[in-house]
Amino acid sequence: MTATTEFPRKAHHPVDRMFVERWSPRAFSGEEIPQKDLAILFEAARWAPSSYNSQPWRFFYARPGDANFAGFVGLLSANNQTWAKHAGALLVLASKKSFTPAGAGAPVESRSHSFDAGAAWANFALQAHLLGYGVHAMGGFDVERAKTLLGMPEDFRPEIAIAVGRRGDKARLPEALQARETPNGRKAQEEFVFAGPYAERP
Repeated sequence: MTATTEFPRKAHHPVDRMFVERWSPRAFSGEEIPQKDLAILFEAARWAPSSYNSQPWRFFYARPGDANFAGFVGLLSANNQTWAKHAGALLVLASKKSFTPAGAGAPVESRSHSFDAGAAWANFALQAHLLGYGVHAMGGFDVERAKTLLGMPEDFRPEIAIAVGRRGDKARLPEALQARETPNGRKAQEEFVFAGPYAERP
């Protein structure tokens, strides 16, 4: 894959190509991800930064053939199930809403638990891309059922569901999704970067 032929995105500034070439496919081959490769993805997530080094991310996963895989598929919205069932692994990322600061005797609320879990997700997704895997995060899943199915403590907040696997032929997707199986664009910096106070753009 090259940025000039198969890959249509173009950066406005000279960032590393992995930031531009990583995207979120829906077409997966159905090939199971080896446990050793999943361990590499989780290791990348492990080194994400977090407030007070609290590391609030919690990953739950299942691979095809596992006793829990059908349950993970069942957590997804009907639309997401049609394609995510072919992933090499399905995950739910949660964050822990409290932590115990160093030297403190009791836990306190974390204001940044979701933000920090997002940093772990970004590391996970970029490492997956570097290993040749496609990764797609989904907000369309049953949050309450996820808590129950995965035995999450009350202190955990489900954030996203994740499909990861080798890319497959888009022809196996529902027809309505085949046209969307392409990298999407991004807003220009001028729409989200402000030098000083917020100034509404025309």
